[in-house]
Amino acid sequence: MAKEAWIEAMPGGGGLAFAAGGNWLVSAASSLDRQLGAIERAPARPPEGSRGGRPREAAAGARIDCSRLEALDTVGAWLMLRLKAALAGRGGEVALDNLPERFTPLLAQAEKYRPAPPPPGVRPFGLIDTLAALGRWAIAEMRDVGNGLNFLGEVTVVGLRTLAEPRRIRPKAFLHHIQRTGPSAVPIIGLLSFLIGVVFAYQGAAQLRQFGAEIFTVNLLGIAFVRELGVLLSAIIVAGRSGSAFTAEIGTMQVNEEVDAMTTIGLDPIEVLVLPRLGALLVTLPLLTFFSIFMGLLGGAAICYFSLGIPLPLFIAQLNQAVSGQEFWLGMLKAPFFAAVIALVGCRDGLRVSRSAESVGRMTTLSVVESIFLVIVLDAVFSIIFAQFNL
Repeated sequence: MAKEAWIEAMPGGGGLAFAAGGNWLVSAASSLDRQLGAIERAPARPPEGSRGGRPREAAAGARIDCSRLEALDTVGAWLMLRLKAALAGRGGEVALDNLPERFTPLLAQAEKYRPAPPPPGVRPFGLIDTLAALGRWAIAEMRDVGNGLNFLGEVTVVGLRTLAEPRRIRPKAFLHHIQRTGPSAVPIIGLLSFLIGVVFAYQGAAQLRQFGAEIFTVNLLGIAFVRELGVLLSAIIVAGRSGSAFTAEIGTMQVNEEVDAMTTIGLDPIEVLVLPRLGALLVTLPLLTFFSIFMGLLGGAAICYFSLGIPLPLFIAQLNQAVSGQEFWLGMLKAPFFAAVIALVGCRDGLRVSRSAESVGRMTTLSVVESIFLVIVLDAVFSIIFAQFNL
């Protein structure tokens, strides 16, 4: 019959002393947990005859006599180490006396893989902690901005070198990415732009009708889509669609060590992976922007015809008065800059992936968020510049 596991205090000359015996096995884990919990929760006692001096544990540590320990498995070893750590936390050294040699390797292995102790109780998060956290965040963001500028510099240098040596250009990869980022994105951009045009025309007409100025719905729709919504919608959709694909593709290559293999055989990952994607987006995003503007105006024209009774010739005439060629080119001017931001962020985050599937998903999500954020920030910068020059 298996002997029940036990642990009990025993008289000690200079500190806490315990004796452990029986079979410390998984079957006795519940009973041992209760016994060890009572010991761990017990208050520290001062030495006999002292008057408020240091606790006994702090002065002389503790001893655990293991001479009567008859069986030990992994669970028992973890419980023994838990008790040892709890006693050591009170101060002093903890010794396992008379431990049978056959149990030493198991305890050593359990000690090797023992997780770090839980942190002490969380203290209130004060002003100093808030400022420290803010400072750490600011430093991390500034470091990330610096890394991004370094990456931009690398791409610029490699791009200029490639233009100086046209034989380095990879037309097949370039055309492949044009097809993936351009024609395959047309349906979703066309549908969303058409629906946004419908919504915009409905909402604008509802407000302008109060003043008997429904015809100016055309002006509102034209200015909004030509200068802002067309390029912004296209950039956001491309960031979520193509930018994330860039990160996932290059990230998967990182996980499979294909990027390292590419570097080993003398190929530049920026030249092979980044430049074709960047060039493709520089071509396709302006074209998608033009298509988005057309579909948005088409959706607005349909609502103006069926809801406001504005025929198509009158819609086109009013649109020509409201939107000049300058308005169109100011909107189109933003597209290459947005394309560069989306491609660079997507490729950079892909190259930052560590060798795990979790990192691929995390960096893909991060690249979409960063791309959309930077596109909107860049759009705001363009708006400020245009306003300063009365454009």
